[in-house]
Amino acid sequence: MKIYNTLSRRKEEFVPLEPGKVRMYVCGPTVYNLIHIGNARPMIFFDTVRRYFEYKNYQVNYVSNFTDVDDKIIKKAVEEGVDSSEISERYIAECRKDMEGMNIMPATTTPLATQEIDGMIQMISTLIEKGFAYEVNGTVYYRVRKFKDYGKLSGKNLDDLRSGNRTLLVTGEDQKEDPMDFVLWKPKKEGEPYWESPWGNGRPGWHIECSVMSKKYLGEQIDIHGGGEDLIFPHHENEIAQSEAASGVEFSNYWMHNAFFNIDNKKMSKSLGNFFTVRDISEKYDLQVLRFFMLSAHYRSPLNFSSDLMEAAKNGLDRIVTAVCRVEELEAKAPEGTMSAEDKAAVDALVQKYEAAMDDDFNTADAIAALFELVKLANTTVSEESSRECVAYFAEKMQLLCQILGIVTEVKEEMLDEEIEKLIEERQAARKAKDFARADEIRDLLASRGILLKDTREGVKWSKA
Repeated sequence: MKIYNTLSRRKEEFVPLEPGKVRMYVCGPTVYNLIHIGNARPMIFFDTVRRYFEYKNYQVNYVSNFTDVDDKIIKKAVEEGVDSSEISERYIAECRKDMEGMNIMPATTTPLATQEIDGMIQMISTLIEKGFAYEVNGTVYYRVRKFKDYGKLSGKNLDDLRSGNRTLLVTGEDQKEDPMDFVLWKPKKEGEPYWESPWGNGRPGWHIECSVMSKKYLGEQIDIHGGGEDLIFPHHENEIAQSEAASGVEFSNYWMHNAFFNIDNKKMSKSLGNFFTVRDISEKYDLQVLRFFMLSAHYRSPLNFSSDLMEAAKNGLDRIVTAVCRVEELEAKAPEGTMSAEDKAAVDALVQKYEAAMDDDFNTADAIAALFELVKLANTTVSEESSRECVAYFAEKMQLLCQILGIVTEVKEEMLDEEIEKLIEERQAARKAKDFARADEIRDLLASRGILLKDTREGVKWSKA
């Protein structure tokens, strides 16, 4: 199995630290709002990586955090006049709903930054003792130039970065020894959450959080660290600097990063009006379609989102699910008999083609192409006359390859019109009573069953996706 390592900038044979085991850390979302489709790409991809490792009989320890203390969370809490923990807890719950809709398996451990403050204080203290960090008026900075390998992940040069940095070292305004030094601990501000530390009351910087959570749940050295390519610098570069300075050993053997996500060939942004949450997508499509769409391109290729491409993904997914359901139906009534060596060899060749694609840096696009070939073979080979052994073999392999990609092949039961109307009435009553949580819950339930709602002057209209 080969993995493209961002650190070495080439594909490398995967050799785990411990035979048969994989330790993998993936940076999770900052929970101040509903997750957007850019957040969904690493979630879906690394879930698929985990599934494939398990298919290959590896024991995977998969850690993905929630950043639940951050400037954006605090800002939202101030706007709503609530405690910041109320914001983070709300959006962690909403994120879990979306992840379930995308069929993302729960991580082995999902730590919260706020529950790991003691470990952060310990690591910062170690960095100060070793001369890699210093404290000024309650703020602790990391001394970037002290770490000789700084820039090895991103390829950035410190002198180039400094020459491009317009920040002036003004006494009382900037206390850093060097403009490139970054914050490990910041003093509290009025109305913000804080924790006690040797440097005064305050809270941790973002970068130290992941270093500490990775170390606690996976050890000082891990096999794979992943995330979106926007995290390479400064986040992952700073994680390396912190972790390796503290431990004295290499932090992660393989660094994996998925490429950016565009909307109609433009960068997604609220200012352009092309910003979509996963919840927005769920109102029009089953989130299985979003998952299938995300995996239809290689993870290191930029992915463009558009209505046409989503429709194509929906049609492709329908073809696969329909084929699997047809074979399962035939299996129930197939006559006894054996499978021909020729048919078995044809299926096995496509399974091997699928595995070869996944072994080559998790090329899900080519794996899906092999799955489509298997669907085509099933459609032309399996019939009512096919033996039970033949039909069962096709069914088993198709389901297995779908399962690795996280594709759910069970067809959801059609809802009766009366059931839909009754739920819409209940939703309207909930909205009238200002029970918006229940109203959203009903809308999400209907969306998951392929029922789209549209509020009009004449009332709520519904249609099947």
